[in-house]
Amino acid sequence: MIRRIALAAVVLVVFALGVGLGQALNDNPQPGGRQTLIRTLEPLPLAPAARETVTVTVQNK
Repeated sequence: MIRRIALAAVVLVVFALGVGLGQALNDNPQPGGRQTLIRTLEPLPLAPAARETVTVTVQNK
């Protein structure tokens, strides 16, 4: 009678360990998986356009 109880307890402990190991292995992600990242890039402000002053000299003849 005691052997049957001890055997049942051992079977239950082994079963619980197996279930725990199975859950632990199932929870880990697979290595090398894909990951998609989406980012929105804001445009940078433009510097004001440099105005170039040009002097033209014309001689009258």
